[in-house]
Amino acid sequence: MPKPTLKSIIEDSSTPYGRAFAFSVQGLIILSLITFSLDTLPNLSGQTKYILWNIEVITVTLFTLEYLTRILVADNKLRFVFSCYGMIDLVAFLPFYIASGLDLRAIRIVRLLRIIRILKLFRYSRAIRRYHRALILIKEELILFGFVALILIYLAAIGIYYCENQAQPEKFQSVFHGLWWAVTTLTTVGYGDVYPITLGGRLFTFFILMIGLGTVAVPTGLLSSALAEARSEEKADQ
Repeated sequence: MPKPTLKSIIEDSSTPYGRAFAFSVQGLIILSLITFSLDTLPNLSGQTKYILWNIEVITVTLFTLEYLTRILVADNKLRFVFSCYGMIDLVAFLPFYIASGLDLRAIRIVRLLRIIRILKLFRYSRAIRRYHRALILIKEELILFGFVALILIYLAAIGIYYCENQAQPEKFQSVFHGLWWAVTTLTTVGYGDVYPITLGGRLFTFFILMIGLGTVAVPTGLLSSALAEARSEEKADQ
């Protein structure tokens, strides 16, 4: 395949092939994150672990090929390698080869931010009501915030799993068990049914709570500002 065509497919998500490639990569990332989370479940059978391992090998191979292809088509190869996305792409699969014992598969979720460029291509119906108009005004901010919130919840679940798994194996058996704690903590609900008891877990919870305060406040402020702007536009039209 000619290099310009390959570059268009990889970097231009406005074309059908580029869009298909981008969504395929996002699907691969989600599959990898699901298998990573499943791998933390206790009492997995040998066959299940074997299947998860094979899926990881396949995804790492495809991530490696994608990374090398991005370097190939990049106008400035060094700039791409040392860019934020370039470093994330590399770190997401490199530990698999060096077998360092440090599992960084979770960082692949950050790569989902690439999909925001694709979501901008979608068309939304026109607003008739003021509330709908307010959502239209802040749709990009809400999309970005939604992705960031999902990333924070997932990373919080992983963090509390590593902090509390050994101290409370019955409550934090896996990343999936940590998701409930992450949701209730980030939303500042704090039901108190599961809570950290280790020093590391409590320090981690403190930072998550601070982040959670902003998580609740940001969409509220955005919507209030957008509603005020929509009301001003409505008065101006009248």
